[in-house]
Amino acid sequence: MPNSNVLIIESNGTRADIITSAMQFMGFFPQRWDASLPTDSMTHDWRAVYIGGIEDETLCDQLLASLEVPVEQLLVLVGSDSPQLERLTKGGSSHAAQIEVLDFPLRYERLAEAMRRAPTLRTQSNPAPLRLVGNSTAMGRVNALIRQVSPFDSSVLVLGESGTGKEMVARAIHDCSPRRDKPFVAINCGAIPAELLESELFGHEKGAFTGAISTRKGRFEMAEGGTLFLDEIGDMSLPMQVKLLRVLQERMYERVGSNRTQRCDVRIIAATHRNLEVATAEGRFREDLYYRLSVFPLEMPSLREHLDDMPELITEFNQRLQRRGLNSVRFSGSAMQSLRQHNWPGNVRELSNLVERLAILYPNSEVRASDLPEKYRGTQPIEETGGSVVRAMLDGQSKTAPAHNRHLMDAEVLLPEGGVDLKDHLADIEVGLIRQALDITDGVVAHAAKLLHMQRTTLVEKLRKYGLQSACRSNDPAAESGTAVA
Repeated sequence: MPNSNVLIIESNGTRADIITSAMQFMGFFPQRWDASLPTDSMTHDWRAVYIGGIEDETLCDQLLASLEVPVEQLLVLVGSDSPQLERLTKGGSSHAAQIEVLDFPLRYERLAEAMRRAPTLRTQSNPAPLRLVGNSTAMGRVNALIRQVSPFDSSVLVLGESGTGKEMVARAIHDCSPRRDKPFVAINCGAIPAELLESELFGHEKGAFTGAISTRKGRFEMAEGGTLFLDEIGDMSLPMQVKLLRVLQERMYERVGSNRTQRCDVRIIAATHRNLEVATAEGRFREDLYYRLSVFPLEMPSLREHLDDMPELITEFNQRLQRRGLNSVRFSGSAMQSLRQHNWPGNVRELSNLVERLAILYPNSEVRASDLPEKYRGTQPIEETGGSVVRAMLDGQSKTAPAHNRHLMDAEVLLPEGGVDLKDHLADIEVGLIRQALDITDGVVAHAAKLLHMQRTTLVEKLRKYGLQSACRSNDPAAESGTAVA
């Protein structure tokens, strides 16, 4: 477990839970204050502290001092109704310049905005570079390129299919660069209408156009000193490409509605899933802008090209789910084999979404090939054959079904080229048949056992073994004995 980096000091349990959950969702590692737990900086990398309902001023000061973090390196979040608010925000307080006030009910956007001020603490002059998940040759090459380009301000163009993790690459480059203490600002150029993109990038003055009721900073200004990530740059309109090129060449821009030129110190990382060389040849993307952006091109491999990283990716996704308060999920050998047969058009993002979906359906359980959504099962004719057996039993055709199904199995069940884990595969068949029997009998264990020609107690044990109790009806005899739940 990583060291905690946010300390939560709050006597109100409900509020403490809200703050903790929000911090975990944002990727931080909060610790609720407890007198029995160490809070010193030798065991944690404190970046922020939240102060809520704590009455004792002396205790509050002692806790802040125990973090042993320089005042300018610690963000202090204070609840708007905290007894400590007035004292901490007054002029003489050493923490006044580093305080952000939070109102309740808590708004996620406000908390995220406040946490952007949290300094990145480093205990060594050359921090270990971040790396993307994966030990395959393809990902090893990507991580090596990230380490090589991070120390410099060269523009980077990240290429690859949708869902391969292009924004993760941009964040890794920023976090490993000398600009890591400055903002990382991202904008999706394809998601914003062309007529609004200029205002989003460069900002606007009050009254510059209808609806401009106040002056607003643009993304270049927000990212000053840091990194600006231009996602889906290939979808940017040609007129906007001209304006962006000028900024990249001259490092100057004007807000919409202003004639005052502002200088900018921003590193540019762009990304696209489109082939910009083809777009340039077809006149849809400016050639001069393409060469300005692609000083250091970096191509992300599709998930199909590094399937060996799938177990490590699933472990990472499970850890993220746990930080959000969800349960994890495990995959059997046959399930992993089926996943490797899938084409993964959505790449790593598609895998992440699948893991989350299955973690909700099968919390803290092992997912087998038969539990996967149909399109991820690959070639699973055995389970289809099993379904026909169950249907035949239901129709009272069990005497004639075996020969017919032996023929089906001979015709359809083929040994994969890479072999198969027979024990795991047979367990998948068994789970598939049990699930179908429960579906057919509306979850009544006794009826499903008759359909499967086994004792009810034997089926109950198998339900426990495979974690299938949730498929049973709560009024079933097995449920009454505590072996089945609704």
